Amino acid sequence: MPVIEILKDPSALSMTVVAELAAPLERSWQLLADPRQLERWWGPPSYPATVTEHDLTPGGHVVYYMTGPGGERPRGWWRVLAVDPPRSLEVEDGFADADGDPDPNMPVMTMRFTLEEAAGKTLLTSVTTFPSLEAMQHLLAMGMEDGIRAATGQIDGILGEAA
Repeated sequence: MPVIEILKDPSALSMTVVAELAAPLERSWQLLADPRQLERWWGPPSYPATVTEHDLTPGGHVVYYMTGPGGERPRGWWRVLAVDPPRSLEVEDGFADADGDPDPNMPVMTMRFTLEEAAGKTLLTSVTTFPSLEAMQHLLAMGMEDGIRAATGQIDGILGEAA
């Protein structure tokens, strides 16, 4: 499993996930830049993702849904704030309703992915910033940390295949 550290900082309203990827920087960037690769790891194994829109330009959107074991389809979206391939991506991250519109009952977070090459491997760091302590606690109680650990755990298998 590539996750080497998860740090939760309630005072900064953030959760930082650091993963070591067994691939160089350019190859690791494809995990975000290629929608077919993104969908293979963004959802945990029991909730695989399907990416329906993928535009990694500032102002662009990534739209997806996950399919649960009972056929339920929770939806989500990213709005791209900044992108610097292959080193960083910053997005607003939110939940969507059944029509794919932002769910006003769920918090919107900011996520910043940074990739740094180190000795032929890549450190992928994701910092999620929550709008409030209550939102952070709510999402962690929903299983966000375990979901991220399980989802990121799928990356090694993807990197073991041809890009």
